[in-house]
Amino acid sequence: MALVKVYVNYKKSILNPEAQAIQNALGRLGYDNINDLKLGKYFEIKVADGLSHDELDKEINEICDKLLANYNMENYRYEIVETEAAQ
Repeated sequence: MALVKVYVNYKKSILNPEAQAIQNALGRLGYDNINDLKLGKYFEIKVADGLSHDELDKEINEICDKLLANYNMENYRYEIVETEAAQ
């Protein structure tokens, strides 16, 4: 079994009011050294054995493109954790 960790974030050109509100609140709490704050989504996907690395890579890209990330507003990246670490 493999574990895939997917990280989805807004593109730089997209305004993220929730992240801005959090950053403003941090400033009000005295954390004035925060220059930027990003807010995103994190997914863990456990995949059964049987797919080659290339097949798994293709499948995860399809899942991200079709469901997990909005191509117009978000970027994604992922890492595949080897079988021993996924258990």
